[in-house]
Amino acid sequence: MAGEIPDLHAQERTGTGKGAARAARRAHMVPGIVFGGDVDPLPIQIPYNVLIKKLRQGRFKSTLFNLKVDGHEDVRVICRDVQRDIVKDLPTHLDLMRLRRTTKINLFIPVEFVNEDAAPGITKGGFLTVIRNEIELIVTAGDIPEKITVDLSGLEIGDTVTISQVELPTDAKPTIDRDFVICNISAPSALSSDEDEEEGAEDAAEVPTVGEEEAAEGGEE
Repeated sequence: MAGEIPDLHAQERTGTGKGAARAARRAHMVPGIVFGGDVDPLPIQIPYNVLIKKLRQGRFKSTLFNLKVDGHEDVRVICRDVQRDIVKDLPTHLDLMRLRRTTKINLFIPVEFVNEDAAPGITKGGFLTVIRNEIELIVTAGDIPEKITVDLSGLEIGDTVTISQVELPTDAKPTIDRDFVICNISAPSALSSDEDEEEGAEDAAEVPTVGEEEAAEGGEE
């Protein structure tokens, strides 16, 4: 299950509207709003450099944060949107949503593949083809898994792993109903080429030459 929930420090923003937002940006802050949870929206601002660093770390929009704002109780939030400048692609505003521990949310959870050395298909020269390196799950805010583990032990060339073969956390379920593929063990390229050549040779042997066709026709007469 997920480890310690990271803190996200912000300041309460004075005033709302475009003027207040522009003032925050001039002060090298990114304005934002915290909404939801049957509580009035809270205007906030986050230091630009802090937000940029977290965005570059990845998975910002699928990470549960413990929001800390002076003068307010800590609250768990998740980012619902980061607006960006259309030219510079830099953050200009963010929306955070308050969550209860029992709130159900959709999150992309990373997939970890283990025991490659115990997969005969890989030790024989095959290779792992990853179809999905993250899976969108419906999870409880208070019980978010850090990752989904796929055990490759015993897999041969041509074998696949689907979502139904993976153990998911309690109460978590995929957002996709069908039994989709997560990965497979593909044949080495040399083996695939040899098989293609063999199939081509067999097909050529089955096709009679012009002389054979004429001889066959003469025999029939």
